[in-house]
Amino acid sequence: MNLKESIVNKINSIGFAVVKEVTEFRDDFCVKVDSTKIIEIANLLKYDEELKFELCEDVTAIDWATRKNRFTVVYHVLSLKNNFRLRIKADLEGTSNEIESVVSVWGSANWYERETWDMYGIKFINHPDLRRMYMPEEFEYHPLRKEFPVMGIPGSVPLPKQID
Repeated sequence: MNLKESIVNKINSIGFAVVKEVTEFRDDFCVKVDSTKIIEIANLLKYDEELKFELCEDVTAIDWATRKNRFTVVYHVLSLKNNFRLRIKADLEGTSNEIESVVSVWGSANWYERETWDMYGIKFINHPDLRRMYMPEEFEYHPLRKEFPVMGIPGSVPLPKQID
């Protein structure tokens, strides 16, 4: 069995229909999973002796705007042992914009989850310090959501005063 098959089989061993879809395009291997099992999946990927995905390189999201499951959270993880990158996608069900934080598994996900919260408004449950990175805390919008105007909202963020 090759590494890709092993990844899918081990994730599916967590429970019924955990893997929703497997895709590969130009050597980019992606597994779409059940979002409610993300912590179990992360622990398996990191601590399994064969897999050893010890580094989370990025967490981001996709706003599909008009789909039933509007948001997809995307994790990029790396196995140094196998020199292999894996993309994990998790659709957030219905109108939910929450998913469990993986910071307890991959500490490096801390800032990536904060950035995703700031830009998309996806709440990472049990995140140790979920606050905005780029926008002021009182800013009520999330700039990478599809409904946010491309040119921004005039007056929504006060500009710094010009120094003479």
